Amino acid sequence: MLWSKDFIPTLKEIPQDAESISHQLMLRAGLVRMLMAGVYSYLPLGLRVLNNIENIIRQEMNAAGASELLLPALQPQELWLKSKRDNEMGEVMIRFVDRKNRHICLGPTHEEVITDLIKGHISSYRQLPLVLYQIQTKFRDEIRPRFGVVRACEFIMKDAYSFDKDEDSLDKNYEIMHKAYRKIFKRLGLDFLTTEADPGVMGGNMSHEFMVPAASGEDLVWLCPKCKLVKPFLGEKEEICPKCGKGLEKINTIEVGHIFKLGAKYSSLLQANFIDADGKIKPIIMGCYGIGVSRLIAAIIEQNNDQSGIIWPMEVSPFKVIISALDVSEKKIMQKAALIYEKLNSQGIEVLFDDRDERAGVKFKDADLLGIALQIIIGKESLKKNTIELKIRRTNKKITAKEADILKQVKKIING
Repeated sequence: MLWSKDFIPTLKEIPQDAESISHQLMLRAGLVRMLMAGVYSYLPLGLRVLNNIENIIRQEMNAAGASELLLPALQPQELWLKSKRDNEMGEVMIRFVDRKNRHICLGPTHEEVITDLIKGHISSYRQLPLVLYQIQTKFRDEIRPRFGVVRACEFIMKDAYSFDKDEDSLDKNYEIMHKAYRKIFKRLGLDFLTTEADPGVMGGNMSHEFMVPAASGEDLVWLCPKCKLVKPFLGEKEEICPKCGKGLEKINTIEVGHIFKLGAKYSSLLQANFIDADGKIKPIIMGCYGIGVSRLIAAIIEQNNDQSGIIWPMEVSPFKVIISALDVSEKKIMQKAALIYEKLNSQGIEVLFDDRDERAGVKFKDADLLGIALQIIIGKESLKKNTIELKIRRTNKKITAKEADILKQVKKIING
């Protein structure tokens, strides 16, 4: 992609209403723009990152044996009355009456909808187990949207649901999903913690949260600095690690994932039953597994930045390489940059070509701000020596070498 043909509105100054590092950098790097409090437009770079995150999630969910579907955002409130969660959600749920006088809500989550779907198609134990997932927009009327996409009114979530014949089968699916989540967060370049949590309004008898340590995080946990044991934060009283006796530290985190053993809570209330091997009618045993997809962008930035901007992990970087042509008026520079651009594209490597008529200093600063993993720099001095420069954004290490050697190095780094 040519920068001159793309839409990347970078900002020099820190926006005054941006509270967290991730919010500041998402705005400055042209990833998002706010339409109103808690509602954001994803610009081309932001959407590329979002798509990369979703691709990783899909790959790991598919590998874990889950099948993707897409459920409606519009939901009849009668389903929520049947599950008895209508009052529990309270004013967070966005509700309205349509022209046919139907009471409808914008889906804050989809347990009721998926259970209603499954009950019409699962009748025998032979059809179980089954795991379904979706990546979809959710809506919650947050009283105080904060930190950009971390706490928003409209956000993207991956929610998966398992359907089993008994608790033992649920335990197996729960463990499969737990492992899949760990793979996902590792591929996203995140340092994360896992802790048992309160199931809350979701229900069930067990849940685990996946937390990303971040200064701007609204959730608190106790962490042992020695053995890394994590405990839910239940009060200000200092606690001692039950495993090694070290004093626990209180740290801020962003919740990025939550998994639940729902049991028969929804299937019992919505009559989603099956016939077991003995011919008895039983409620389907369910699990639920959520990932905050859009807030993952903020979580990744919170852990991957420096004073110059974002530092994307390779797998989520909006482009793998940015080529900076330092003087667009110099024909040989542009020819060399265009040639390298075509070579990388032909190898399936995603490249952003900064072909703008801007000063070198502006291009350097913008390249660092965007955080693209690898930077190829072409200027007059390098042309004289018949070399090009490669800068690795994470370490700021610079390598000057012949074109062929640099391209080999780029491919080697991208392939890990």
